[in-house]
Amino acid sequence: MEQVEKSPISKREDTEMGESDVDENPKSIGKSSSDSESSDSEDEAEQNGQLLTLESELSTNPSNYDAHVQYIKLLRRRGEIEKLREARENMNALFPLSPSMWVEWAKDEASLSNDSDSEAVEKLYERGISEYLSIPLWSEYLNYVQEHDPQVRECSADGISKARNLFERAVTAAALHIAQGSQIWDAYTQFEQAILLTIDQSDIQVKEKQVQRIRSIFHRCLSIPFANLKSTLLAYKAWEVEQGNALCAESDDVDGIEPHVASAYQKAEKMYNARAHLEEQITREDISESERFQNYMSYLEFEKSFGDPARVQILYERAITDFPVSSDLWLDYTRYLDKTLKAGNAVKDVYSRAARNCPWVGELWVRYLLCLESGHASEKEISAVFEKSLQCTFSTLEEYHDLFLTRVDGLRRRMSLAKGDDVLNYSLIRECFQQAADYLSPHMKNNDGLLRLYAYWARLELKLGNDLIAARGVWESLLKTCGSMLEAWKGYIAMEIELGHINEVRAIYKRCYSKRFSGTGSEDICQAWLRFEREFGTLEDLNYAVEKVTPRLEELQLFRLQQESKSFSEATYQREQNLKKTVREKRKSGLSTIDEQSPAKRQKNTSQSPKNLHEEKDTQRQNLAEANVRKEQKGKVEKQVNELLMKDTNPSKTRLYTDQCTAFLSNLSFKAKDEDLHRFFSDVGGVTSIRILYNKFTGQSRGLAYVDFEDDEHLAAAVAKNKQMLLGKSLSIARSNPKQGRKGSIALTAPDGHEDASNRSGIDESSESKESVEISKGSAHKRVENIQLKGKNTFAVPRNVRPLGWTTNKPRTTEEGDDKPKSNDEFRKMFMKT
Repeated sequence: MEQVEKSPISKREDTEMGESDVDENPKSIGKSSSDSESSDSEDEAEQNGQLLTLESELSTNPSNYDAHVQYIKLLRRRGEIEKLREARENMNALFPLSPSMWVEWAKDEASLSNDSDSEAVEKLYERGISEYLSIPLWSEYLNYVQEHDPQVRECSADGISKARNLFERAVTAAALHIAQGSQIWDAYTQFEQAILLTIDQSDIQVKEKQVQRIRSIFHRCLSIPFANLKSTLLAYKAWEVEQGNALCAESDDVDGIEPHVASAYQKAEKMYNARAHLEEQITREDISESERFQNYMSYLEFEKSFGDPARVQILYERAITDFPVSSDLWLDYTRYLDKTLKAGNAVKDVYSRAARNCPWVGELWVRYLLCLESGHASEKEISAVFEKSLQCTFSTLEEYHDLFLTRVDGLRRRMSLAKGDDVLNYSLIRECFQQAADYLSPHMKNNDGLLRLYAYWARLELKLGNDLIAARGVWESLLKTCGSMLEAWKGYIAMEIELGHINEVRAIYKRCYSKRFSGTGSEDICQAWLRFEREFGTLEDLNYAVEKVTPRLEELQLFRLQQESKSFSEATYQREQNLKKTVREKRKSGLSTIDEQSPAKRQKNTSQSPKNLHEEKDTQRQNLAEANVRKEQKGKVEKQVNELLMKDTNPSKTRLYTDQCTAFLSNLSFKAKDEDLHRFFSDVGGVTSIRILYNKFTGQSRGLAYVDFEDDEHLAAAVAKNKQMLLGKSLSIARSNPKQGRKGSIALTAPDGHEDASNRSGIDESSESKESVEISKGSAHKRVENIQLKGKNTFAVPRNVRPLGWTTNKPRTTEEGDDKPKSNDEFRKMFMKT
């Protein structure tokens, strides 16, 4: 969907042409003369290049506001009238034009047409005043009508009526503008005074009626707080003097004026004085845009406290003219109108302009649809607005979700309340749901919002569409997208239970009870099936469910215990490592402290610190107690795991893994899986279980495994396959004998250098027997022989120590050579002989 790009500035006029450009027209600009060419810094070739660049940019990115402005400006400079019209229309299709751009457009068209074609120019002015409140735009519009409309210019009855209606519209829209509204009133009184001059002096009645009309306009104007209210009072008094009334035209007091007029004037003056400082804050030029915006908000709160909706609305219009792309301002404005005016064309017009200025705000479109529904707009109008909203790009998927649901809500309400020929077809709701599903499903998998959408859809298919098959199809479609979401299955089941379709519910439970759900969802769905059969099913149905669910629950329990054991082992290992690290740090700090002290001082500290010794002993006893508690907890967890591991697949039978019929495998390929070992022993048969050992920290295979067989006959046949190739490696197979224990065995080491962590991973210690170690003894011995010890600490290897009295001058014999290391007994005998 195309996104309408936000304007980077609050006042769009800043990116447009200055006041000097507004006074120009395409005719004067389009003339190619030496003077204009010398005043223009860009030559023809450069302008052509700029045009091509801007046209290319707008073809690929039509939402570039600044590119539209520059393109229109360049076309106007070159005088390309047709392209200029097209460019302006294209821009206005996406963006509201600023008041200065409307004035410029209308003046250009007026310069190209005669008075008989004034209607087209007036339409441009009408389009402009409908987008923003602008006193200069209204003034230009009023002046154009008075100057170019033949009927108005000739003061015909129709012309005067047309002008008066236009002035009244201007007064309603802009007369409460405190800073500039007096311009409209002044133009209004001047127009009526000009009409007064055209009336025949002999026609006393018509003349008096016109005088009263002018006086009424002055009285209305004097009751409104303006910045130049005193100037209006002086103009009124001067006019009254012209009519023969005795007033002091040069005094700004209210002496001689009618009491009700004087009272209204004094009230208006007081209102202006209360707002003067606020008007100054929003019109200052030495403040930032953010400060000006905050000043507007403060001003609005002040006006709202007086409870005059007309004044509040005028101030909002002034604010959005200065900040047309402020979504917060538009949202605040529309909320106020919803609260005060409720509904009507005025509110609908504001929502239309808000959506055009901030099309990326989903909330504005949602409330726009609700406004149209409240105003009883036609389905055609609502549908057009909805389709237009889908062409915008919102920042979150939730905004699209709310938009679709708002549209469905409106269709549902209208379908439920409409009567006769006004009843809507349910296919509109189905199409809207399908459109929402197509757009949202790829992006909202396993999301509660998508679940609510589909649940709503299925319910309406059932209630309004009266189509059970379609409702089931909706749930099935959701399960294809969110099959691992437990709530989707529960929603489907709830619908069928509500309809009393017991067999269909049972079929759904059979489909989902074995699926893996997050958290405790798998256990919940199993328990839900059992509850369903107890409440709705027969005894046979309950027994069937128990038969299916029980192994699944045991499997889930085993998995959970294994995870708990793994987590406990990891935590225990981490605590042990931290404890060792702490001990090393304390030992290191203790040694450094002792080294810094003299022997006498160390002896003194030792003899004078019995308290420290007691504290150290207490710490050791506490650590020992904690270790015992951890060991006890570890034993309990491992006992539970082993009890579950001892169970057979048949829950009524159990047996113990005694390793009496177990083969130990070494030199196993790291890529080998349980399926590979099953295939390897397929000719032997009798395999009951396979346990491949994995490194706890890396998760990789250690190249070791245990295979349990049914009896000794199968085990012997398996051992006979010793040294056969599996996945490119010669497999070592031997009988496992745990009775011999671990004494004298070589400690196996994980590939990453840590000690064997099989005990911590929940594997029975008896599984690593002495036989398994001895099988790998040859390879382990070879590894030891290849190790070359370096450095001075080589005490692990017996040395050829020479007896006391040995001298280097004594000749060395072959027997006394140190080619063969001596054992400890040989060393002692040699020493005694010396």
